Amino acid sequence: MATDKEVETVIVANYAEMETEGRPKGMKSRISNLFWHGGSVYDAWFSCASNQVAQVLLTLPYSFSQLGMLSGILFQLFYGLMGSWTAYLISILYVEYRTRKEREKVDFRNHVIQWFEVLDGLLGKHWRNVGLAFNCTFLLFGSVIQLIACASNIYYINDNLDKRTWTYIFGACCATTVFIPSFHNYRIWSFLGLVMTTYTAWYLTIASLLHGQVEGVRHSGPTKLVLYFTGATNILYTFGGHAVTVEIMHAMWKPQKFKAIYLIATLYVLTLTLPSAAAVYWAFGDMLLNHSNAFSLLPRTPFRDMAVILMLVHQFITFGFACTPLYFVWEKAIGMHKCKSLCKRAAARLPVVIPIWFLAIIFPFFGPINSTVGSLLVSFTVYIIPALAHIFTFRSATARENAVEQPPKYFGRWVGTYTINVFIVVWVLIVGFGFGGWASMTNFIHQVDTFGLFTKCYQCPPPALPTSPPYHGLNATAAAPLHHPFNHTRSP
Repeated sequence: MATDKEVETVIVANYAEMETEGRPKGMKSRISNLFWHGGSVYDAWFSCASNQVAQVLLTLPYSFSQLGMLSGILFQLFYGLMGSWTAYLISILYVEYRTRKEREKVDFRNHVIQWFEVLDGLLGKHWRNVGLAFNCTFLLFGSVIQLIACASNIYYINDNLDKRTWTYIFGACCATTVFIPSFHNYRIWSFLGLVMTTYTAWYLTIASLLHGQVEGVRHSGPTKLVLYFTGATNILYTFGGHAVTVEIMHAMWKPQKFKAIYLIATLYVLTLTLPSAAAVYWAFGDMLLNHSNAFSLLPRTPFRDMAVILMLVHQFITFGFACTPLYFVWEKAIGMHKCKSLCKRAAARLPVVIPIWFLAIIFPFFGPINSTVGSLLVSFTVYIIPALAHIFTFRSATARENAVEQPPKYFGRWVGTYTINVFIVVWVLIVGFGFGGWASMTNFIHQVDTFGLFTKCYQCPPPALPTSPPYHGLNATAAAPLHHPFNHTRSP
């Protein structure tokens, strides 16, 4: 216990020094701290909750139509707990790494610790390389998904432009996240993001209940194994948003207090995802199998337009969450990470956005891409690798005895912790990566075959064909045909 207290003192003192050093005084400083400079437990909670549920809120009803109501609810609860456990493991490994480095008098001023560095410090370069590859690829496609979601959502307010054109526009907008220095500076954005998703979730719930069930509604899921495991991996993706856990912890003044934050955030997120997904699926049933975005089935009202706008802003925030760790990696690679000029760092970060923009245009498959990323990337990045890293870090009796954080008694200490870790590795490897990878790739290839790469307007309604008006004589005036620009599903 004395060692733990000593470690806490070292870390907190270091953070306190970092936070007070060079800080301006006066009213301007107070306003900046209120809106811009976060590092408290509450900031971390808002960041975790806001980042965890974004555009997946709109695809979970689609997953319910693939899984059925009961399986959809059970998988949310199961993967929510599993995700909270692996986030806890990541936090333990971060504190272990940070404490060892503090004892070696390593100074982390102007340096953001990242997950691959934790793996490097605890387990060596091979673990670092694997962790870096999976983490960067996941965050890359996580940013791609947010960009695709922006284009998909705005189309339900303004269909004068096709989804591909909206992707161009929002790619430019999201590129402005290069000016946000670190996770310290997401304080107001995290708070607003959670407010936005809360409104959207309860809008989906209430609007679906008021709409009632469509005529002849059917709830036939699950019908095919491919669809079943595709839906399951989308939920795996939903609760796998802790690829940025280390960066969020590093932004905290007392990172050792993070342990239970992700679990509490997950419990709140479940109050949003369960009612909304269940209500939309109850109202529309199997229609959701061909409508991966829940907005597409609800009638247009001012409340729906407000939900769309709020989700657009939130997706901009989540894009920043996913992309900021990539910015850090790129800065370190080119030697710009410790540069104090915000403008120079922003300019250096811009090349990171270009491949994201390009991939969002190639694969605009809103919904199916979530499951593919979940099975192939999330399964390793935030489930298998953290569990294995914890096992191998504390495999020796000496490492377990000297661990900064001992496993809680109610989890069975080290034996219980190892048992849970092995279960997660086996389950995710077989069900998430194995069956989930097969199902999601099958579905993804089907989308490519159906719509093609670079499709101009994915899942847009087809254009209304003009009909010949009845003949009323020479002096009659023909009615103008209906015109829905760009509402086609394939590019010409």
